[in-house]
Amino acid sequence: MTTGFLDILEMSRTGKTVKKEDWDFEGVVMTTRSLVSKYDIKWDSQEIIPLDDALIDRVFQAALELAETLGVYNVSTSKVIRFSRAEIEEGLQKAPRELVFGEGSDARVLCARKERDPNPPAVWAGNPGVPTPEEIFQPMVMSWMKEPIVDLATCGSLVTYKGHPVVSGEPEEVYATRNELTLLRDGLRKLGRPGMGLLAAQSSVSELGDLCVMNPAFLRPTDAHLVPMLNELMIDRGSLVRAANGKTYGARNASLACVMIGGLAGNAPGAAVVQAASFMLANLVCQADYHLLHPIHIRHVATSTRGVMWVEGVVARAFARNSPAIIVADIFPKSGALTCELVYEVAANAAVISYSGAHLEGVGAADGALPNGTGLEVRWMGEVGHAVTRQGLNAAQVNELVSRLLQRYEPIFSLPEGNPGVRFDQAYNLETLEPVAGWQRMYDEVKQEVHSLGLEV
Repeated sequence: MTTGFLDILEMSRTGKTVKKEDWDFEGVVMTTRSLVSKYDIKWDSQEIIPLDDALIDRVFQAALELAETLGVYNVSTSKVIRFSRAEIEEGLQKAPRELVFGEGSDARVLCARKERDPNPPAVWAGNPGVPTPEEIFQPMVMSWMKEPIVDLATCGSLVTYKGHPVVSGEPEEVYATRNELTLLRDGLRKLGRPGMGLLAAQSSVSELGDLCVMNPAFLRPTDAHLVPMLNELMIDRGSLVRAANGKTYGARNASLACVMIGGLAGNAPGAAVVQAASFMLANLVCQADYHLLHPIHIRHVATSTRGVMWVEGVVARAFARNSPAIIVADIFPKSGALTCELVYEVAANAAVISYSGAHLEGVGAADGALPNGTGLEVRWMGEVGHAVTRQGLNAAQVNELVSRLLQRYEPIFSLPEGNPGVRFDQAYNLETLEPVAGWQRMYDEVKQEVHSLGLEV
C-alpha cells in the first residue's frame, strides 16, 4: 500500500495532463461546491466555535472525499497526482503525533492536541515571512525569543543583504538565508537559549535558499522549514525539492497551505474543506511532519476575521476528533504595534486556536506585510492561550469572549488605510529590548479589560 516519495515524483511527471483553468474551475470550484452541499456544511458568522460536533466531522469526511477525488495539481508539469482513499488514510495514520524541536534544555515536545485540551498550546513566536529590514532583524526576533512563555521561534524574511536587494533564485538569496540563520542562532546564544527550536529559512523565496542552509551550523535537524502548497491544492517543482531536501537531511517539514476564503473554495465552509484536504494531501506530497494552519481572507488577509477564525477552529477540531495531527495555527492580525486593536485581535485569535486543538504561532502584525510586530503581543498570545487552557473554557464561553472582542476591533476592517501601527523600532527600545512606555501601557490596559471579561490572564 505504501506510496514512496519517488513514486509521487514519478506521478507528478506522468499523471493526467490538465489545463490550469480547468483545474481551478471544474476541479476545485465545482467539486468543493458540490461537497459542501452534499455534507450540509454551513456556517453562522455569530458562532465562531460551532456547537454542532457533527458539523466538524462532516467537514473531515468532505475533505477526505475531496482529496481522493482531486489529488494535487503540479503546476510545473500540468499533471495531476492522484491517490486512492487507502493511500490518503495511510498518510493520516502515519502522521507524527509527537515531535521534538530544539536541543538540550531548550528542547520542546509538540504533541497532537485535542479540542479543549487540558495541556497548553506551544507558543511559537515570530512574524513568519514578514519583509524585514536588516538593521532591525535581530533585535526584533530577540524581543520575542527572550519571553519566558515562548517555546519556539520563527522570523520574517530579510529583504536585503548588506544593502543589496534579495532576488528570488539569485545568489543574493543564498546570502540572505544564511544570514537569517546566523542572526537567529547568534540571538539565541546572547539570550542563553541556544537550543531553542526554529522554523526558519524564511528568506528562502525559492528552493535555492532552502537548500543552502541544510547544515547544522544553520538549520539543525531539530528545526523546521516550509514546504508550501499553492492555492488551491497545487504544488510546484520548488516545493517538491523542499520536501525532498528536508526529508533527506532530517529537518522537520512544515506544510503550509494558505487557503483563501472568498477565493476558489468559496466562503468559510468550502475553505474549511479545502484546507483540511490540503493537510491530508500534504502528508504525501509535502512529506509533512506537521501542518501550518493559515487560511486568509481574500480582502482583509488577517486571520482575525470571523470567517478565518471559524475555519481555523473547524479544521483544527476536525483533525483532533478524527485523525490527530500536529497543527500550528498562525495569527496575522490586521493591526500593528502601538494599537489597542492589535491586542484585541491577538486575544480573539489565540482563544479560538487554543480551544480548538492547535498550537499557536505568530504574531504577523499588520496583515504580515510590514515589520510592525514586537515581542509584547507574542507574550500576550501565549498568556491568552495558557489562560483558555487553564480555565478549561467551553465552546459557549469562548464564543462569548470572542464576540465581545470582535466588537472592539472589527470596525478597523472598514478603514481604507488599514491599521498598521508603527515599525518595531518605534515600539521598542533597541538597547533594552523592552516596549516603549506607551505600548506597555496599552497592553496593560487591554489585559485588565480582557480579565474583566472573564479570562484569567
